[in-house]
Amino acid sequence: SAAPTNAPKCSLARKCPIDHFAFHIRSGAGAVVGPRICFDGRIVMSGLLNNVGPGLNIVQVNGLNGKVERSDYLNIQDGKQSDILTYLKNIKPEMIVLVTTFDDIATKITEEMREIFVGMGSTMIQSVKHRDNWVFAGATGTKDKSPFEKMAVSDPKTNVYEEWPEMVEVGGCFPRKLA
Repeated sequence: SAAPTNAPKCSLARKCPIDHFAFHIRSGAGAVVGPRICFDGRIVMSGLLNNVGPGLNIVQVNGLNGKVERSDYLNIQDGKQSDILTYLKNIKPEMIVLVTTFDDIATKITEEMREIFVGMGSTMIQSVKHRDNWVFAGATGTKDKSPFEKMAVSDPKTNVYEEWPEMVEVGGCFPRKLA
């Protein structure tokens, strides 16, 4: 059910200013608890909705009007690298892109795929390794580094879930793209 109109959306501590969209992204936990992506007060992807999977979970939002245009998971284990690369290359201009990892993405992610995320404002994707957790909100065609990015490094000495690091989350108010 929708939150009351006076409440902050996506469980944020405060309401977003005009011309901003509320969002919250949570990575998976281990290989068991799925990730969750909330945009503008609506959970778009989650384990409960049964629309998340191992690899990259991505929501594409029209940055001008805030309409969710696509939500997909790119299976890094079983998927073809060429299909994943084609998907990433086909993300349209003016899109807000919300991304979280689940399980592991390092097995098949290529330098070219990483560069696509760099082009959306990521500064951490180049460092993501085996079983690291990564959450990111960026936009296609931006020159700016996104402030909405977090990573948890998988380290056997510090991992919370045996072979996996802690869950990471990021949320905030993403600016609308103004035409």
